[in-house]
Amino acid sequence: MRIAFIADPLDHLKAYKDSSVAMMRAAQAAGHSVFAIPQPSLRWTTGRGVCAKATALTLLGDDHSWYQEGESAILPLRDFGAVIMRKDPPFDMEYVASTWLLERAEAEGARVFNRARALRDHSEKFAVAEFEQFAAPTLVARDSAPLHEFIGEHRDVVLKPLDGMGGIGVFRVRADDPNRNVIIETLTMNGNRTIMAQRFIPEIVDGDKRILIVGDEVAPYCLARIPMAGETRGNLAVGGRGEARLLTSRDFEIAEALAPVFAARGMLFVGIDVIGDWLTEINLTSPTCMVEVQQQTGFDAAALFIRKVEEACGER
Repeated sequence: MRIAFIADPLDHLKAYKDSSVAMMRAAQAAGHSVFAIPQPSLRWTTGRGVCAKATALTLLGDDHSWYQEGESAILPLRDFGAVIMRKDPPFDMEYVASTWLLERAEAEGARVFNRARALRDHSEKFAVAEFEQFAAPTLVARDSAPLHEFIGEHRDVVLKPLDGMGGIGVFRVRADDPNRNVIIETLTMNGNRTIMAQRFIPEIVDGDKRILIVGDEVAPYCLARIPMAGETRGNLAVGGRGEARLLTSRDFEIAEALAPVFAARGMLFVGIDVIGDWLTEINLTSPTCMVEVQQQTGFDAAALFIRKVEEACGER
């Protein structure tokens, strides 16, 4: 079948580690035709429905010159066997507008993964509230008073914006931090932006574990992202080192509780973050770490994802 990927500009993707590229390669290896759609080209027109500029791709083995473009055309999304939404955050109003368009495309017969409504309805940070039995002590607020109270109670916390990625804007704040006020003022934009506060989890030194949920299956390996010296953030984007590991019994307990919930909502690829025994984030928009896990363990999450897409589209 023809599979279209909505992603960031192709020349911005790093093929040697990008999960979207791994998915495209897996789709081609499974015999499917691969197309790329730039997010800005999405449009709806009366009488034609939701369309976009789609460019045929041939995936190559070279990570520097990793694709060859074929013909481009404006095509209805319903003409594809599957549409894979892999646009990276920020989750801004343009992202929301894209989910509106994709939801309309679904009504016209397109099969979109992860599903548009699910992407729009689940904040990657705040989604942990649905599974608070697994979550570390957490507060979501924009008023400074409860944030200061939370810091005072837990003494050592992490503050982060709700719409960030890659560790950007994440602060560790202790109760006696002389910059505590200005950090809260800056992150909340003086009370105009809602943020998240979580109790600091010391087990971060052993890694922030990215656990992959593909369809209703939990990958047996996670990627523990270990902070570099002097850091409390394990994100690979800020210098963390990725180490693949087998899941612990607690990791499986958390992931297996979440997997059927998200699969039922049309989310075929979810990346959850676990530090120690605590669920900290649920990544839905464009989760990654497929490539690192495969390189270190041989487990091919990208191929499993394509099989789940095939199953969802009735191809298997």
